[in-house]
Amino acid sequence: MNTTFLSFAVLLFLATVLAIEGLYLYWTSRYGAQAKRIAARLELGTGAGQGGSQPLSILKDRKLSNSRWLVQLLADVPGVNTLDRALKQAGMKMTVGRFIGYTLACAAIGPVLGVLLSLKLPVQIVLGCALAAAPWLSVRRKRSQRLKQLERQLPDATDMIARSLRAGHSFATALGMLADEMAEPLGAEFRTAFDEINYGVSMNTALHNMTQRVPLDDLRYFVIAVLIQRESGGNLAEILTNIGFIIRERLKLFGKVRALSAEGRMSAWILALLPFVIVGILSILSPEFIKIFWTDPDAEKLAYACVGMMALGILWMRKIVRIRV
Repeated sequence: MNTTFLSFAVLLFLATVLAIEGLYLYWTSRYGAQAKRIAARLELGTGAGQGGSQPLSILKDRKLSNSRWLVQLLADVPGVNTLDRALKQAGMKMTVGRFIGYTLACAAIGPVLGVLLSLKLPVQIVLGCALAAAPWLSVRRKRSQRLKQLERQLPDATDMIARSLRAGHSFATALGMLADEMAEPLGAEFRTAFDEINYGVSMNTALHNMTQRVPLDDLRYFVIAVLIQRESGGNLAEILTNIGFIIRERLKLFGKVRALSAEGRMSAWILALLPFVIVGILSILSPEFIKIFWTDPDAEKLAYACVGMMALGILWMRKIVRIRV
């Protein structure tokens, strides 16, 4: 092999790796989570965060919709507050009205695709319902990810409060220090509780509101321990240290369980997706062969029965591989 060509190939590879590394470092230094946190701290320290044109307000600005008539319409609908709470727990600033609009838009795509693909009415209805559930599934996924992140941050938060109490600070001051030092999203939740206390809300009510915003059992144990200590006394720093240790051990056990059940979960995913993947491949490679399921009445009944049995199997496998710790 030519030595010049080999040297050129090696240099090209190194240049590509260095270019990718440079782009990654540039992106993380400008738009990474750590860079955003440092910028927010600097803005808060210099007072630039309060110099904008928008006036500050101590009122909670959370509306069901930007439209007044839609707010009046949604106010009487049951379950709207639960949906709004789910959006807040997912960390989304989307209003309920906009979420409903996205859901209706996704539901309308189903019949349109059904007409374009010449599907029958039951298939169009099922497709519309499946697409309408996509926004809610996205909210559920973001909510689950945010709650898991909050749960991972909670042991560090309890240790930080315990150290602040040992240093002689009050519990309210410790909450303020935690809100300033802890990263998102837990820092924002403690900041909200700290602001409520400063605005005159009682400590019990502020902590109770935080458990409503963050439905975690570990956080409820933390709040219960604080409230009991305020009524009966005791060493709160030691109690919070023990709570943080218990949470860490539980998360460690949960990680071991997930590692041991990884093979079963992967098998469940493969078994659940394999029939749909095969149908999609056959629809592309041999459309005449798979067309019988949409034209022959007996084949349609068989397809519906297969889809129902697969859905039941997916739910059953999901029940098996989900292990609560």
